[in-house]
Amino acid sequence: MMKQLTIILLMLMPLVQGLRAQELNASVKVNMQKRQIADPKVFETLEQAIREFMNSQKWTDDYFEQNERINCNILLTIQEERSATSFKAELAIQASRPIYNSSEETVLFNHIDRDVSFTYEQFQPLLFSRNTYNDNLSHVLSFYAYIMLGLDYDSFAPFGGESYFQLAQEIVNSVPTGAANANPGWTSRDGNRNRFWMIENMLSPRVRPYRQAMYEYHRLALDMMSKDVAAGRKIMAEALDKIGEVNQAYPNSVAIQMFNNTKSQEIVEIFKRGTLGEQDKVIQVMSRVDPANAAKYRGIK
Repeated sequence: MMKQLTIILLMLMPLVQGLRAQELNASVKVNMQKRQIADPKVFETLEQAIREFMNSQKWTDDYFEQNERINCNILLTIQEERSATSFKAELAIQASRPIYNSSEETVLFNHIDRDVSFTYEQFQPLLFSRNTYNDNLSHVLSFYAYIMLGLDYDSFAPFGGESYFQLAQEIVNSVPTGAANANPGWTSRDGNRNRFWMIENMLSPRVRPYRQAMYEYHRLALDMMSKDVAAGRKIMAEALDKIGEVNQAYPNSVAIQMFNNTKSQEIVEIFKRGTLGEQDKVIQVMSRVDPANAAKYRGIK
């Protein structure tokens, strides 16, 4: 009887593990601009530790099919070796999701965090905790995991990512004062485009129309273009109007900068095939929202 029970449990193990399918499919690279102190093998184990941390952690209570996992690329570039175990780095993250009924993906998040300070010793595990600060690198990675999840869920349902943005805010709030002073990016005084302001934006009432626009842009426009391209473009143009409204209500917000970094080229390519009226409208709106790329938007026509 015991042997039969053991066999049944062994047969069920893959099913149980499958029910906990992780949400992220992260590709990770650690790049050293100029190594002077640390053993290069330290960075090899760090790369593996980050990969396992992002891909093995269960970030939600939902079940993700393999093809539903959020694809993300993470590049950690070591800018400075303060000691053999203390580093200053730049973290570049890009996340994407599939476009319905298409073999293509759309980028949801394209961001560079230039203020990542951390300590790491070879084979040191990265530990996940929302409410307890263990180390700065684990906390930074956890924050961005929830940002990516929030953006992904927002793209499938109106304000669907609310709980994940709230979890990202918990991570910000749990950083002790001493750690925040030693590791920039967690407080309002560390500039206006850091982690503090990113999550402040995503939960701000002034940015709610932006998040509604993200749902309309992805679910009602991009995902529907396989059935009706013209209708999808029309909805997308209306979503861009909402982005313009948020830009007026909250000038220089991180949310708008995130949108510009992520979507400018996609918008240009989509509206190159739009009507003259759509093109004129999008050029006008996006030139105000993203003046640095105004010439790019004029290239729509």
